[in-house]
Amino acid sequence: MLPPSLRKSKTLFDKQNFFERVFAVVKKIPRGRVTNYGAIANYLGTGLSARTVGWAMNSSHILVPPIPAHRVVNRNGLLTGKNHFATPTLMEELLAAEGVEVVENKITNFEKLFWNPSEELRIKK
Repeated sequence: MLPPSLRKSKTLFDKQNFFERVFAVVKKIPRGRVTNYGAIANYLGTGLSARTVGWAMNSSHILVPPIPAHRVVNRNGLLTGKNHFATPTLMEELLAAEGVEVVENKITNFEKLFWNPSEELRIKK
């Protein structure tokens, strides 16, 4: 459940369930892997809501336990959310601690490290 501070706004309250679904997916991203906003939106069946996934990531930094938001980047592997961390370098530092190399705010080997929730979390028959 979102903290009370995020439930004050009617707009955010309406998105509460969506944000929680986003957080549930992000918690499943393995260490050393990354995904993007659009892949999460597609997995949740809302392909045009990548920006809303970004808003969820921006609000995730106050949650306990923490959400590994550093593993979510833009579609090109750029650390577009880095300014929403406590310091401008924290996102890169967290990725580096997991063995993810970042050069000039972009993940190297992005395609190799990409974790697609639609493939990784699909129900196997």
